[in-house]
Amino acid sequence: MRIDAQLRRQLIEAMAATVEAHWQELTALDQAIGDGDHGAGMKRGFDALLADADTLAEQKLPAALVAAGRTLVMSMGGASGPLYGTFFMELGKALGDVSDDALDRAGLAAGFARAMAAVAARGKSQPGQKTLLDVLAPVSAALERGEDADGIARVAAEAAEATVPMQALRGRAAFLGERSIGHMDPGARSASLIIGAVCAGLKETSA
Repeated sequence: MRIDAQLRRQLIEAMAATVEAHWQELTALDQAIGDGDHGAGMKRGFDALLADADTLAEQKLPAALVAAGRTLVMSMGGASGPLYGTFFMELGKALGDVSDDALDRAGLAAGFARAMAAVAARGKSQPGQKTLLDVLAPVSAALERGEDADGIARVAAEAAEATVPMQALRGRAAFLGERSIGHMDPGARSASLIIGAVCAGLKETSA
């Protein structure tokens, strides 16, 4: 697939627009089982990416991802900033020096898996504990299977919904014990939204 400067900017804009449309929903989800700052943190982070979109878009994809990750770490705050920042930075590093024209599905799947593992190590967590990993893991598997953009977006959305009956075992929500059951994990929801926005942008470009 070809991811040139124009598409990189479009993807940044799509992610930021999605967060802008849903940050209050993320706040409400986090108020139920966390400290209520996830929506505002996501908005700060992706607003910062949007403000730097021209500079990021002009860099090759791996460098742009690393730079975006650093921006998220510095701007988001809370627990999510380091996790999202780690994901973007490790994905960029995993892609190496790939050119705009040379990114293939196998390379993306391998990079996604490496980035997910880095997030798990950073958060000392694993899938099944009601975190964003419960979206990243199924999406990683979908990439390995060769699912198309629609399929990956659907997997992400369904995975976020699947956190509702889970009991949180990591993060602030874990302190609630069984009271965390019945609420969607805010990190899983935001991950599904970001992945959905990227999938929609890639599908639109390839149409």
